[in-house]
Amino acid sequence: MLAVRVLLSARGLAAASVVRCQKHTLPDLPYDYNALEPVISTDIMKLHHSKHHQTYVNNLNVAEEKLAEAHAKGDVSTVISLAPALRFNGGGHINHTIFWQNLSPDGGEPSGDLMAAINRDFGSLDNMKSQLSAATVAVQGSGWGWLGLNKQKGVLQIATCPNQDPLEATTGLVPLFGIDVWEHAYYLQYKNVRPDYVNAIWKVANWKDISARFAAASK
Repeated sequence: MLAVRVLLSARGLAAASVVRCQKHTLPDLPYDYNALEPVISTDIMKLHHSKHHQTYVNNLNVAEEKLAEAHAKGDVSTVISLAPALRFNGGGHINHTIFWQNLSPDGGEPSGDLMAAINRDFGSLDNMKSQLSAATVAVQGSGWGWLGLNKQKGVLQIATCPNQDPLEATTGLVPLFGIDVWEHAYYLQYKNVRPDYVNAIWKVANWKDISARFAAASK
């Protein structure tokens, strides 16, 4: 299979011929489906992980198979036509893989270098939460809110992406913490009150994972 990270880059179609990997698979959750109760219900977690994320994985594998066939035939028109499916399903796979790791029943607070960076760039943890929550709630339709690292400037930034557009390929920011605001992520439990879901998700933010991503991206 062709590597999704390459395909989602601006040079992906040109590089597709030389980068290959195994079929993508649905990652296991690092906790049980009921572990994030009451913030995220068991039913939502089951559907979100085993149905929605699995669909992105399946469709991504199909698209990559078609891309390999089109490339082998020198069918440039088909190669180009597959870009939206690769971006959507590849982004869905990337985003959700981060999302599951970003969450934990343990909760907690950031500390160390990450906390220092949050205080430097936002003034306080509460300010960062407030700004990211507001931006995420304001996403029109379906999409994601992100805390990311601008490696060039060495600062934390907030950004939103529509649909399943991946943060790094779209904005250049390294994703640290993402909030999924597709309706399938919350509607069964929170109905149409997106702010309640966004505000509640901070209770299960996995700051160990977020801190590890920050440390890796800061090297």
